[in-house]
Amino acid sequence: MNDKIKVKPKVTPVLDPGFTPAVLWNREYGSIVEKSGRGVDIAICLERTNGSVSVFRTKVLPDEPNYSKLNLMYVERLVKYLLWMKGGWKITIAGSPKLAGEISGIYSKGGDRKFDNEIMGEKIYGKEMLVASCELRNAPAERETAVSLGGNLDGCRIGFDLGGSDRKCAAVIDGNVVFTEEIPWDPYFQKDPSWHKAGINETLKKAAAHLPRVDAIGGSSAGVYVDNQVRVASLFRGVSKEDFKSGVRSMFIDLQKEWNVPFIVVNDGEVTALAGAMSLNDNSVLGISMGTSLAAGYVTPAGNITDWLNELAFAPIDYSGGAPVDEWSGDRGCGVQYFSQQAVARLASPAGINFPSSTPFAEQLIEVQRLMKADDPRARKIYNTIGTCFGYAVAQYAQFYEIKNLLFLGRVSSGAGGEIIISKAQEVLKAEFPELAGKINFRTPDEKMKRHGQAVAAASLPKIKD
Repeated sequence: MNDKIKVKPKVTPVLDPGFTPAVLWNREYGSIVEKSGRGVDIAICLERTNGSVSVFRTKVLPDEPNYSKLNLMYVERLVKYLLWMKGGWKITIAGSPKLAGEISGIYSKGGDRKFDNEIMGEKIYGKEMLVASCELRNAPAERETAVSLGGNLDGCRIGFDLGGSDRKCAAVIDGNVVFTEEIPWDPYFQKDPSWHKAGINETLKKAAAHLPRVDAIGGSSAGVYVDNQVRVASLFRGVSKEDFKSGVRSMFIDLQKEWNVPFIVVNDGEVTALAGAMSLNDNSVLGISMGTSLAAGYVTPAGNITDWLNELAFAPIDYSGGAPVDEWSGDRGCGVQYFSQQAVARLASPAGINFPSSTPFAEQLIEVQRLMKADDPRARKIYNTIGTCFGYAVAQYAQFYEIKNLLFLGRVSSGAGGEIIISKAQEVLKAEFPELAGKINFRTPDEKMKRHGQAVAAASLPKIKD
């Protein structure tokens, strides 16, 4: 996969010696382009249905047989990363018709990235995914969209968060939490959309009972939400395709009509980052949550959230030909395999901790955390490996996000193991990227944020109409 570029990390993941950090591979490729003196300018443009366009400009090697594989690998992995960070139904490669044609084939319905084609096209943006080509001078102009959401604490508000095992809600009056509750539920295999809607409404009514009135409702949930519409969400995986379109996609729009107040639902990663910004009283926050999967959210230097996807679970961070394959997308080296419960389970056997194949990932994590608490060296190796990979991933993220605060949370971050992850990530930055080591502050949520931060941040999403 990367025969012509070899990189050697200064810090090697103890349980993953073949790890090839994308950030180092890309840096070496860029060095080769610069030394050639013949770099070709291209632009990768991603268009979303609301008219916003993200543009990434870079250089590639000349279109010659000796460079074809290198160019394709560099651009394809870059497209994959940008696609899941920014989102887009239309990709325009400006400045290289050959690369545009190759990317079009790979990201077609029958190509290697057919998963990305289906999710990005029909499911998220409601259009057939398209890869286009144009001259560099005709590249689409960048039009980024930032949304001023959150930080609204006036009035009587409800905040809710929908997870895979419980529904959380909070009643908030002028920023003060007056009621919270967690209600267990098991949504994954429920087929009837009305079951989901009734459960969510029950949660809202319980919070509303503790308020003199309801002025606004804000919520967070795993998945992709566009203008309050559910586009992709694992919570509704049991619902048929037809019932999803008729009963799930507009569920929150229907709830807004019933409650008749400002009502906003966004991805839980965005709300986590927003909660961090509110807690820290600072911006430029990238929130990374290592839990069942890898979730991410971003608050800009101006304190806004964007219309980007920030689905870093599918963003490639390892270019090794032997990198683990994500069972859902079928792609190699993506973040979910390195920064989640899956990562802990994947590394357990190489560390010498053997579980029966039927052991759920969550139970494996609990046992590894127990071993870590007992200072078991096998568990320490797992967290060392995750932390080392994370350090290189953070350096990669920093090339696309302006990061001042990195908020680190999720079940994998709990206890001494989480401290090791941060320590190893900082070690990597100091060794390989000293310019970032002094710039990025690693943060963990304080007790107040753990208890109420997500709910308050969710409740603060909408503005109350005058």
